[in-house]
Amino acid sequence: MARICVVDDEEIMRDSLAATLDREDHLVDVFADPVEALKEIKKGSFDLILTDLKMPRVDGVTLLREVREAGVESPIVMMTAFATVSTAVEAIKLGAFDYLQKPFGADQMVVVVERALEHWRLRRENEVLKTTFNDMRKRRTLIGSSRLMRDVRERLERVADSNATVLVMGESGTGKELVSWYIHNSSPRSDRPMLCLNCAALSANLLESELFGHERGAFTGADRSRKGRFELADGSTLMLDEISEMALPLQAKLLRVLQEGEFERVGSSTTRRANVRIIATTNRNLSEWVNRKRFREDLYYRLNVLPIMLPSLRDRPEDLPELVDFFLDEASRDDGRGRLNVAPVAMDVLRNYHWPGNVRELENICRRAATLCLGNTISADLIEPWLTKESNISDGLGPLREGRMLQDMERHLVEKTLTRFNGHRAKSAKALGMGVRTLSMKLKQWREDDAAEKKLMAMSR
Repeated sequence: MARICVVDDEEIMRDSLAATLDREDHLVDVFADPVEALKEIKKGSFDLILTDLKMPRVDGVTLLREVREAGVESPIVMMTAFATVSTAVEAIKLGAFDYLQKPFGADQMVVVVERALEHWRLRRENEVLKTTFNDMRKRRTLIGSSRLMRDVRERLERVADSNATVLVMGESGTGKELVSWYIHNSSPRSDRPMLCLNCAALSANLLESELFGHERGAFTGADRSRKGRFELADGSTLMLDEISEMALPLQAKLLRVLQEGEFERVGSSTTRRANVRIIATTNRNLSEWVNRKRFREDLYYRLNVLPIMLPSLRDRPEDLPELVDFFLDEASRDDGRGRLNVAPVAMDVLRNYHWPGNVRELENICRRAATLCLGNTISADLIEPWLTKESNISDGLGPLREGRMLQDMERHLVEKTLTRFNGHRAKSAKALGMGVRTLSMKLKQWREDDAAEKKLMAMSR
């Protein structure tokens, strides 16, 4: 569904266009006066503008020029019964997406509109991907001077120039996604954004559609044709996260793409081709997964062309100070505060921890500590509550009720954050990574729980 602006001084044409687009499940706003249309268009709320060329007061070319000067980038399709080469060329040069000559059929118009909307959707999606890619490139790098990390970086440099498939393996939180971005950013394909897809986040049917696309009517809810990630990533890189969670029937289809470079959209028999480099990631032992008949052996060997094994954080403890400094600097920059230091005792606590969550866990702890720190030095008591001990769990919060540990730790963090920001809910919610409404609901629930507990204790006396 898209919001479309129709501008035409002929009432019959406006009504006809609106009825046709409405049948295609689009929201349509019609305007007889281009001046009035311009006022709404400049608000930037339309996905497509369909305008006549010859109109009183303001013609279509002038409308197009003013729309572009206002910074509105929505695709514009021109309609006219006075088509000439010169007006068509002028409209296209000014940024019109396409040109319809009256009289035209409803089907012809729908095809042009859908093509323009698909172009607009892909453009916005690519802008988001480029922004994400640039942010990753600017703010993230592979931290660590240990021998293990030097070996990883050397291997990545050799792998990046190749077009072969890469299999990135490692425990959760070791940086598999970051390594994938590193490979793409260092490759000849870096001028185009890398696309990512989490294979564990979708059902088999939805994952197939996301990978290969679908045709209109291919399944319930498929109200229009859509390109999949392979088409969108043509000439670039596609990262398949948690590849081990892909269903076996879909693994066979992926194998064909890797071998032949060919696929079909869901609901289509037309064979399409795409030049895509695959980077697959997994936190499982895929060879063991193959032995258990959970993963295809032929796909495993096809993916495992250039394997990269990422070390766990406990295997490279000498990198801990560098990582801590990096994450604290990031947190300080995001919060607009001065540099934070780590007390020696606090650093000893970090060194002695076993890090089941690896670098991701370390980052989260550093950010929590930075948020709760009232001065410029991170002390041990800001870190210890969040470290999961293998036995005799001590979190610095006092006695914990069985079955309520996570809730109590969350409440402790929220209360400390509110104290730091003097009770300011908006600032506290931002620091905690939640909405103000969510924070308010939690506070209300805790107050109600406290009241109920006090009432229960009074009754039991």
